[in-house]
Amino acid sequence: MTISVIHTSSFHDVSPKLSVLVPFYVDDASNLLRDLDSQIDSNPVEVLFYDDGTNDSVLSETMSRAASSAKSAMALITNTENRGRSAARNALCDTARSDWVLFLDADMRPSRATFLQDYLSMIEASGADVLFGGFEVEDRQDDADRDVHRALSEISDCLSLDERQAAGPQYVASSNLCVRKSVLEAEPFDAGFKGWGWEDSEWAARVSKRFALIHIENPAVHLGLETTDTLLHRFATSGANYRRFTAAHPELAQNLPLYNISKSLGRLPGQSLMRPVLKLLVRTHLFPMKARLTALKLWRASHYAEALS
Repeated sequence: MTISVIHTSSFHDVSPKLSVLVPFYVDDASNLLRDLDSQIDSNPVEVLFYDDGTNDSVLSETMSRAASSAKSAMALITNTENRGRSAARNALCDTARSDWVLFLDADMRPSRATFLQDYLSMIEASGADVLFGGFEVEDRQDDADRDVHRALSEISDCLSLDERQAAGPQYVASSNLCVRKSVLEAEPFDAGFKGWGWEDSEWAARVSKRFALIHIENPAVHLGLETTDTLLHRFATSGANYRRFTAAHPELAQNLPLYNISKSLGRLPGQSLMRPVLKLLVRTHLFPMKARLTALKLWRASHYAEALS
């Protein structure tokens, strides 16, 4: 494992009150870098990017050029070994110099020109330990291969402030999450999660038992909608992570529809035989979106049923 670091010239001149942490793997985060750079101005903010083992010379050069040309306090950390999302976030937290950290995914974009300033204001005013700002998706575009993920995000991620507040930790995600660093030192992300899914849900459920978590209205736009096939693959391969989540928080999991549907399917002999039909339904644009989303949820529950058995 080899780790290299590039700092902007102003990096060591800043005493940050907020560290923005962006782990990425394969994704080009240069647009987000420039968006954040334009918002920092005189705000006491540092931004740390962590390349979690992409090992792509073209992407590395793109990110290096973007980081080197930034006028604000930024650092690009490159690790040649892919360690996973939780380990990358924990490494970023260890490097951050401020008492508060803001996690953003590489495929996010601030929704407002005052995005960073709004977080700084809420840090001062809220008295909370964890702030979650929420999600938006881009205005609808003609991209039929990503229409399922868009529709799923609109009903499951892009929730109103009232809906998120009522659910507590259930809809917290690490892709727009502001946290006291001391909270992460006491309760780090569980590096036992591998691949995609559920590590941020597990963390939020665990942290909300000890610390004050509030939802605020400061959304980031999710640009990285996945293709339908990628979404199907992620749901099919995240069963082990879901099992780890449910084992850590059975009292929460058992009150969620996904858990009960998965357990019910697990009691049906040969339930996996329906997967080819479900996959066809999800991928076929002729079917109504509601039917495709139902098939996608059953597809996920079918795989999770095996993981829970």
